[in-house]
Amino acid sequence: MNISDAYVKNDDFYRSEEIFQQYIFQYQQYLRSLSTKQMSRECISGINRLQRQSLRSSSQLNIHVKVGDVCFIDFGQVYINEAGYQHFGLVLSIVNHKAFVLPMTSNSTTYQYANDPSRIEHGKNHLYQLGWIDGLNKQSVAFLNDCKFINTARIIAIKGHIDVNGELFTEIVERVKDSIFP
Repeated sequence: MNISDAYVKNDDFYRSEEIFQQYIFQYQQYLRSLSTKQMSRECISGINRLQRQSLRSSSQLNIHVKVGDVCFIDFGQVYINEAGYQHFGLVLSIVNHKAFVLPMTSNSTTYQYANDPSRIEHGKNHLYQLGWIDGLNKQSVAFLNDCKFINTARIIAIKGHIDVNGELFTEIVERVKDSIFP
């Protein structure tokens, strides 16, 4: 059965045992097809969602987030070409318990391909080298095209901070604006 066809045609499908069984079966097959590392990341995100989905904000977890904080975040399960699972992210703005975050990675290959001021014409414009950030162990690169609002309950820990009045934060915000509105 094709689930997408079934739910378009029949409102009762939403309440059926059949959709539940179909989901469980396909999800188990999917998990078994993953590498151990990928399966762990998928399961951790799923467990985090189950435990945190009803929280209004990270304050309920005694995590008090501010603009400029570099956080370890569970971005959740994803489609291809999206930042997902557990990654670092920079909080650019907070609106009504939701944070506008810039996903980051310390992957050295990604870092090499990222745009930096000395070789703008050679780097990938959707990646931005941040360099060393206090609180992190490796140089970081930001995914400019993956910014999004998240419920702050997705934030697992605050690991560092970038001064919001500093040159780096100002440059990041400008690069994000240029990426979103070219």
